[in-house]
Amino acid sequence: MTSQQSLEETLSPALQQRREQSLYRQRRIVTSPQGSRLSLDDGSVLNFCSNDYLGLANHPEIITALKRGADEYGVGAGASHLINGHSRAHHALEEELADFSGRPRALLFSTGYMANLGVITSLAGKGDAILEDRINHASLIDAGLLSGARLQRYRHADVHSLDKHLQKHAAHNKRRLIATDGVFSMDGDLAPLPALSVTAQQHHAWLMVDDAHGIGIIGKQGRGTIDHFALDQNQVPILMGTLGKAFGTFGAFIAGSEALIETLIQQARSYIYTTALPPAIAVATHTSLGLLRAADDRREKLASLIQQFRRGAEQLGLTLMASQTPIQPLLVGDSKQAMALSETLLQEHQILVRAIRPPTVPAGSARLRITLCANHTAAQVDQLLDALDASTQKIMP
Repeated sequence: MTSQQSLEETLSPALQQRREQSLYRQRRIVTSPQGSRLSLDDGSVLNFCSNDYLGLANHPEIITALKRGADEYGVGAGASHLINGHSRAHHALEEELADFSGRPRALLFSTGYMANLGVITSLAGKGDAILEDRINHASLIDAGLLSGARLQRYRHADVHSLDKHLQKHAAHNKRRLIATDGVFSMDGDLAPLPALSVTAQQHHAWLMVDDAHGIGIIGKQGRGTIDHFALDQNQVPILMGTLGKAFGTFGAFIAGSEALIETLIQQARSYIYTTALPPAIAVATHTSLGLLRAADDRREKLASLIQQFRRGAEQLGLTLMASQTPIQPLLVGDSKQAMALSETLLQEHQILVRAIRPPTVPAGSARLRITLCANHTAAQVDQLLDALDASTQKIMP
């Protein structure tokens, strides 16, 4: 009988394999606030991989509000919302987010991952069906798996594929929940929400939209993809939004009907059994929400930068994916080449763009996920294009 392998002996071969396949992930240390430039590993770099789309993460008014919130409430919430952690600041922010989203109620979660886990596992279980876009965010996929419901993944943005799945399983499932990203986080395109809502209603299914990368960027006052498509709560009854991207703060929320929110308060384990986010963050997000709603100038500038980048990339013959959002993926294909391109941009041009590789994206579709933010300048976008031209000719001749 052989002795049990040590933890190190068991785990090390898989780590080495990831290195050899150019799939190993590494962290880099940031020593400055978020912005178009970062201090990274003791050097200054031009930053094109942040989700701080409106450039609010280091906004002085939000910083002042955070300090004010800490003065009033301290740092930690102390307990979960259902014990004694639900502050007046939390409650006020929930009411403001409900108004912003045009829904009766909103509920704060600590992260978007926890929000998706909470809502999906509360609404679907054994005997039910969950239908998800094949390239949904990992949190939606994980939530579907954890729920115990039958998880079906339809072809990306393909309403006909969804319809076929719904027809096939209609007679066998009690509840049917359709979940999709609003803006797909690695491709940057929009879900076909009008067609999805029609299909959902035809099959008596509920439609949930994770609009983490849409809120703040598109729609009137940045209300997101649901507003962009002029849909209402009857057509999309469940909305998830995050606060750590365009809002520039931290956390997430679910918005919907009175019954939905009360059900989550009673049943969502990722809400019930975790400490509330710091009240000071809620105070800061109140200020952020006001800035976001009034940020048409930032959204217009961002749209201009996106068009500038896409025009320049086309002139250089770069293969971009079909996105009109701040997420501009440059398709490479091979993981090793994607890593080499990212490293060349960093070491030779001091530009930070991270390579995205499987399993985050399908095999053979490794890419650079380039993101544009409102605090970038036109000159910085030109600098990125020049660096991409030189780097791709070197790595992918």
